[in-house]
Amino acid sequence: MSTEIFPTLPGLAWSVDKQPEFSTVVRTAASGQETRVALWSAPRWHFTLGYEILRYATAFQELQTLAGFFLARQGQFDSFLYQDPDDNSVAGQMIATGDGSTTAFQLVRSFGGFVEPVLAPNPAGVDINVYFNGTLQSGAGWGVGGWGTALPGVLVFSTAPPAGVAISADFQFYYPVRFAKDLAEFSQFMHQLWELKELEFVSVKN
Repeated sequence: MSTEIFPTLPGLAWSVDKQPEFSTVVRTAASGQETRVALWSAPRWHFTLGYEILRYATAFQELQTLAGFFLARQGQFDSFLYQDPDDNSVAGQMIATGDGSTTAFQLVRSFGGFVEPVLAPNPAGVDINVYFNGTLQSGAGWGVGGWGTALPGVLVFSTAPPAGVAISADFQFYYPVRFAKDLAEFSQFMHQLWELKELEFVSVKN
């Protein structure tokens, strides 16, 4: 479970694909009626990127950086953190309502009315603003577990928030992901110039 961050490199092609996936068991009776069971409460995200130009030279080492990152992860084996350029932060996100006894709350983010857990806040416990009924709280009374800890993305207070208090937060986040395949197909099309037509990530929970 790595906390390494996927590198930002020039040469990224358009378009970038982002696909949510759920897992549902569907049983169809002879009458045509269906029984459906949702196995996942949150989606698995698929990201597909392509690189039109990766330079391989002393001054420009995009190929070495990207290939080295893939090799260090050993393909699908190790997870890493990916920051979606357009979907990486929330402001005033409602987290929970205090009950006077609970001290730990999972960070979440809303997306078009759907709410899903955030497991890799960025950065963990730093520049994360927490509010009680809209009033900013001091960071001394709480902490946040980062990706790779026992409580990833969990907001933990030293003292339980009072009952009825609306807890909200501003924070940035990563997607914890792994490579979808053990193979990366780099192609050279000119001296010291390479491309990678497709590189897919899949979100993970551990």
